[in-house]
Amino acid sequence: MAEGFARALGSDVLVAQSAGLGPAMMVAPLTHKVMLEKNIDLGNLYPKNMDAVQRDVDLVINMSGRPLALKMEVPVEEWDVRDPIGEPEEVYRAVRDQIEQRVRDLIERLRSAKPTNGAPVDTRRHPTRQ
Repeated sequence: MAEGFARALGSDVLVAQSAGLGPAMMVAPLTHKVMLEKNIDLGNLYPKNMDAVQRDVDLVINMSGRPLALKMEVPVEEWDVRDPIGEPEEVYRAVRDQIEQRVRDLIERLRSAKPTNGAPVDTRRHPTRQ
């Protein structure tokens, strides 16, 4: 859900990637359904393992509720979000709405950090020159 919202709402300030500690085989049908209610099609998105994440990231959002053992030094923001798997549809909607608000808040923070010349903030990590 978070990747879907980030791609739909914040592509001017971020490049979203998502992965999990124990990814499912597919995105849950109820996840697809409730996201379509917000006009966001998760069509090509699928659960991925942490190893699938490109390493040039500036921020990790952890919604697992468990500590992460990252192989890279990057800030981690913890989001306390309920896992809706196995729950009724209304829980999926509540989780969706909570994630949407968190993503909107993140995007607003990134937009407010934009340079005053109007150029987009490059959120990809670049090697430093020596």
